[in-house]
Amino acid sequence: MSPTTETLTAERILAATEEVLRRHGPAKATVVDVARALGVSHGSVYRHFRTKAALREAVTKRWLDRTSDALAGVAAADRAPEERLRDWFRTLFDAKRHKAGDDPELFATYSVLAGENGEAVSEHIDDLTGQLTGIVEAGVATGAFTTADPAATARALFHATGRFHDPCYAREWTLPGVEDEFDAVLDLLLRGLRA
Repeated sequence: MSPTTETLTAERILAATEEVLRRHGPAKATVVDVARALGVSHGSVYRHFRTKAALREAVTKRWLDRTSDALAGVAAADRAPEERLRDWFRTLFDAKRHKAGDDPELFATYSVLAGENGEAVSEHIDDLTGQLTGIVEAGVATGAFTTADPAATARALFHATGRFHDPCYAREWTLPGVEDEFDAVLDLLLRGLRA
């Protein structure tokens, strides 16, 4: 089936948008470029995404959701809360590090897009801290963790580990010793949570 005879879906548009962003960068990528890559008119793209900003927000959300989805499986695992918490942060750090290291141009592009799409980023952070809250609540329920406010504790854990997942620190993620520093921070946080 040629691109013009395949059904045009939002998912196909988002995949093409990601490729166009990779090729042209956020400053030069246009809806016309996306339409051209799909072999359709730009009006066809606008039927799915009313504005260029809406398309950019959707592709940003799609990118962020990949990380959220991977972490949701870790958060829901049937394991001890301390192990889940450690694995959750390890998975987050590894995911961010791979995104930054495997495709630095696309990572830089998404850093720009994330800056433009504060609502998508806020929803992503809310989702992540919600997952953490569930892990902390499980720890309180089993007696492994002590905290009066699991949601506030989850937000504090997220912010305390920012160096290992906030894109502004991406240059530091490959430095010698960063793994030891990551483990030291997690050890400290877990000691503080233990009952």
